[in-house]
Amino acid sequence: MPGPSSAHRSLLPLAQLQAGVASREQVLAHGVTDRTLARLLRTGQWSRLRTGVYLTTGSTPSFESIAWAGVLAAGDRARLGGTAAAHLQGLLPEAPEQVLVLVPHVRVLASSERWQFVRERTGARDPRSVGALPCTTVEDTVLDLCATARPEDVVGWATVAVQRRRTTPTRLLRALEQRRRHPRRSLLVALLEDVAAGAESPLEITYFRDVERAHGLPAGVRQQPSRDRRALRDVRYPLHGTVVELDGRLGHTELGRFRDMDRDNVAGLDGLFTLRYGAGDLYGRPCSVAAQVALALRQRGWRGLPTRCPRCRAVPDQDWV
Repeated sequence: MPGPSSAHRSLLPLAQLQAGVASREQVLAHGVTDRTLARLLRTGQWSRLRTGVYLTTGSTPSFESIAWAGVLAAGDRARLGGTAAAHLQGLLPEAPEQVLVLVPHVRVLASSERWQFVRERTGARDPRSVGALPCTTVEDTVLDLCATARPEDVVGWATVAVQRRRTTPTRLLRALEQRRRHPRRSLLVALLEDVAAGAESPLEITYFRDVERAHGLPAGVRQQPSRDRRALRDVRYPLHGTVVELDGRLGHTELGRFRDMDRDNVAGLDGLFTLRYGAGDLYGRPCSVAAQVALALRQRGWRGLPTRCPRCRAVPDQDWV
């Protein structure tokens, strides 16, 4: 639904009170006179975040304070988008340095170091605003971020949104269908089908799409518990005694390395051969990864043959089985 009207903006929502931000309109509506307002600013009890928008806490403004200031300054139907919305929706741990504020197409505001004001064309996104601090829907947030992202980051945005139960593949696909144009449409459609099929992480999806399926490898079993049930095997080929572990940077340094070694040792004792790949391998040389996995599977009884994907055919000296 559209953002709050001017009448409602004169009230102070709880989330805005907690952020310690108020507009001049709201301050006057609550009985503060211009003279009192001038004194509060002069004595430093309040500070001006932007023309007509004040910080009432007398402290360093938080991300929420700056975000509220941008929305209030932009007026009716303004809302947060991009990484600002992603942070508030739990998709991005770090708060962005600049807050993206989407404003009605007819309005023009000058951006600054703190705020980027972007005119929003009517019908470009779902008109509903969600959250105590008005934002684009999670689906539109993800689609907007994917539009300018690298392929590997598209995988990350879509996966984290579904993993954290902020949305579903079906809802994302439905939102994508509402957009006449999207530069990552083909990738998103294929990716969301993989997520719906059970792939759980960006690396797992990349392995499933760019290594296993693209090269005709047999389908592995994903997230299968180890014999001692202390670990989950990322991808296991039970008929061929092979495990593929996919390691992102987090959790695989210092103590994480020792956990990986222990997991590989346990797999070895179970008669399993382990191959381990990181993000650089999967994003940078998926064809070489596929060649290694295919060789390991053939050495352990797989009678099939891998196929070359378009990327393989484009690189004549690509390592292959």
